[in-house]
Amino acid sequence: MRVAEPGAGAYEAAGVDYGVLDAAKRRSIEAVRSSLAWPEPEGAHVLAETVGEPAQVVEVGGLRLATVIECLGTKSTVALEAEPLGIDGWLAIGVDMVAAVVNDLCCTGALPLTFSAYVATGDPAWYSGSRHASLIEGVRRACQECRAAFVGGESPTLSGVVAARAVDLAGAAVGLVEGEVWLGRRLEPGDDIVLVASSGLHANGASLARRVASSLPAGWATELPSGRRLGEALLDASVLYPPLVGALSRSRLPVHYASHVTGHGLRKLMRAERELTYRIRELPPVPEVLAWLASTAGLDDATAYGTFNMGAGFALYVPEGAGAPAAALAESAGYHALVAGQVEEGPRQVVLEPLGVAYGTDSLDLR
Repeated sequence: MRVAEPGAGAYEAAGVDYGVLDAAKRRSIEAVRSSLAWPEPEGAHVLAETVGEPAQVVEVGGLRLATVIECLGTKSTVALEAEPLGIDGWLAIGVDMVAAVVNDLCCTGALPLTFSAYVATGDPAWYSGSRHASLIEGVRRACQECRAAFVGGESPTLSGVVAARAVDLAGAAVGLVEGEVWLGRRLEPGDDIVLVASSGLHANGASLARRVASSLPAGWATELPSGRRLGEALLDASVLYPPLVGALSRSRLPVHYASHVTGHGLRKLMRAERELTYRIRELPPVPEVLAWLASTAGLDDATAYGTFNMGAGFALYVPEGAGAPAAALAESAGYHALVAGQVEEGPRQVVLEPLGVAYGTDSLDLR
């Protein structure tokens, strides 16, 4: 069994150094923790256990409300650079904007109520043509699928901050937790781990994908083995997981924890701050574009699975024996899922048995 070293050299070379970024997150969390009691005189209580989780939960007026703000990253640049090929990726980018936010939100068991968009440009000319209309239609469709109200947002023009042809996209959401909050302390040895499929890149790893594309003679027009162009395949819209969380809530099937597999790849399976081992015995099929990217970039398995989602977009942790019903429910809701492994007693680590790869606790330090 190979123990993977923290970090991913190829990704750092593409301008994303998680060692620096994660340290910045930890500094921010120190400030966050110092503020948690401030709203209590108004009758609001922030659940301290959700600090450092994908979403934070506050109890107020008998309700548990979850909040998230999230940036899309550099995937919008792929859409911009693929335009000369006749590829309009902006509708899918609109879906991605929502997915990056609401998929984090539902890690607490919350379902989104509202979504707000942030669209920052360097020049008003960015709005010319069909870009903005396609983008907003993607946001609208995603909100409709998640039953969340699209309540507007902010659209600043930041000349000198954002490049003239570029756009910086982000969003925020508020959600409602109707049952128990899914917290890491509920995890138990023996829990089943269900992996729910991704559609491809989603919104993480675009910086490395752009670096690979820039080294190819045909760039975004490079054909994959299937004949699809690289730019087109990378712009497949992200999967929206709130409908799955809603189906789980209605079924009353207990869920102990959930993780949105984004940056850090399958290292995110040990996001909970627990001394537990997450043993994966079966991995989902890898989307063509991710397998091709990993091969073309010369990534070994440890780096590829520690960078991209590699076909696993969301993880559910359910009581022992509940994995098969949870996977079946996911399938009936239109998702692909499998019971991939179990939670075990042991050191905090992710073990990918089919690959002979293990990620130790030092490879994921977010708080």
